Amino acid sequence: MDSPQAVTSVAASSNHTGTVIFLHGLGQGTETWKELIIEAFVPHLPHIEWILPQAAPVPVSLNQGQRRPSWFDITQFPPDPDHFDELGTAHSISVIENVILSQVHAGIDPGRIVLLGFSQGAALALMVSLTTLHDLGGVVSLSGWIPKSPRARQLLHSELNFPILFCHGTSDIEVPLDLGRDAVGFLLNSLSGAEDHTAFKTYPGLGHTINDDELDDLVRWLQVNLGP
Repeated sequence: MDSPQAVTSVAASSNHTGTVIFLHGLGQGTETWKELIIEAFVPHLPHIEWILPQAAPVPVSLNQGQRRPSWFDITQFPPDPDHFDELGTAHSISVIENVILSQVHAGIDPGRIVLLGFSQGAALALMVSLTTLHDLGGVVSLSGWIPKSPRARQLLHSELNFPILFCHGTSDIEVPLDLGRDAVGFLLNSLSGAEDHTAFKTYPGLGHTINDDELDDLVRWLQVNLGP
């Protein structure tokens, strides 16, 4: 599987004390998200650096094998619970682990690093959080899910000791709300402390996208968990 093409970043505008690693969705690029981050987040979080890895274009079964930026293979939307691209997922997890490690080497405490993803990127962010040995500062899932096949193998710990925020639209047909609820249920049933560290917010009428209410909630969550 190819390596990521590039990593886009948005530097902190004041003293850099925390990092958000943002993972885009299937078929997306980082530039559109970079513009949103500069507009919606940077004014409220000047001490945060944003790292946006770009997934490489790889053959995607959903698109009849055509190449699209993708963290792992997907056969359909809603995601097939019985399909799991183990090789592609393992590669992407290692890519994000290297991004985390680069921040740690730059002097950022792992507890000041948050993973944030949209859709497929959210699924990857959640899987990284379950496999990493780093004590992260938190994870945010925007319209995400946790693939069912690897769940038992991914739990390296029995306790959840970092905050997770799930945000999901009630009218999402690509990654339906039930998949987000299922992911939360898995954490609550599998990890002690999950009830105290997991928040689930829904947005009436929102499809497979984001809106201003969601962005406002995310800014507040980041201010609480990555405040100066």
